[in-house]
Amino acid sequence: MRETILQKLKEIEKEHKVKILYAVESGSRGWGFESKDSDYDVRFIYIHQPEWYLSIKEKRDVIELPINNLLDINGWDLRKTLVLFRKSNPTLLEWLNSPIIYGKSTNLVSELKNLLIDYFSSKSCIYHYLHMAEGNYREYIKSEEVRIKKYFYVLRPIMACMWTEKYGTQPPMLFEELMNNLDLDEKLVNVIERLLVIKRSGKEMDRQKRVNVINHFLEEKIDYYNQYVKALNVQGNDDIDTLDHLFRRTLSQAWDSKE
Repeated sequence: MRETILQKLKEIEKEHKVKILYAVESGSRGWGFESKDSDYDVRFIYIHQPEWYLSIKEKRDVIELPINNLLDINGWDLRKTLVLFRKSNPTLLEWLNSPIIYGKSTNLVSELKNLLIDYFSSKSCIYHYLHMAEGNYREYIKSEEVRIKKYFYVLRPIMACMWTEKYGTQPPMLFEELMNNLDLDEKLVNVIERLLVIKRSGKEMDRQKRVNVINHFLEEKIDYYNQYVKALNVQGNDDIDTLDHLFRRTLSQAWDSKE
């Protein structure tokens, strides 16, 4: 499958006349709890040739391929990426920490990681993951039977909130790394680990009866973080100049290269 993905990325570069700077796996495979039939969520950052940016015309800053049962591929232009980085966008920050990398060029990612300590906002992070957890809990977790994957689509964002409160940094991508570095009740962890085994060995649509110990944990944490986040101060660096310089350096590195 990796070869198929790499070929698709090459086709995108050719068709759109761009250079892909960074491509990773997102979603359940990046989080480490994919099912047997999980699709591949490929995300990438790309850059146009310099002339593309020298225009007053409004231009599309995303590239999206049609989604099928196996592949979901889309990416963001570098300028859009840096605007979202300045806002401490958690989705982008997850891409930067993905354990599955399909390609990387220029110094962009290493420079962004070095800047993250200044631009990271705990408030933005917790708001993002709390909103994700609430939406999935409300829509999928309250019924008597629950799709197993949906439990992890609430558990992971809630644990991401817990991580951010405890460490003040972007949470890791891998679910087990996240879970194992939090102060969780042993009984809860055992239940989640059993559910994780079922998730990995089963299919995306598999269901089981509601797990009350998990539901109670999620309800308690959602209520807690709704109050906690209100008291947080807005954090993060508002500096644009640093990111402008990074944009120009990356533009030069990408297109001056003899690759």
